Amino acid sequence: MDLDLYLARAGEARAAADAATLDNVREQCLRAEEAWLSMARRLERLIVMQERNEAEKAAAQQRVELATEQ
Repeated sequence: MDLDLYLARAGEARAAADAATLDNVREQCLRAEEAWLSMARRLERLIVMQERNEAEKAAAQQRVELATEQ
């Protein structure tokens, strides 16, 4: 899934909550917003971890290449 999609859905849920006239509907929309935001936070952490892993692998590969050149 896409981070922008999660954030857009959270915004839609917040807008629906703000427009809701019934308490139970507002609460349901706020729970949906929190769920979308939670998924967005998890995806952000995953992206950071993947980028860090890729950087570490590239650095390790570079060290191996430098060691084999010598």
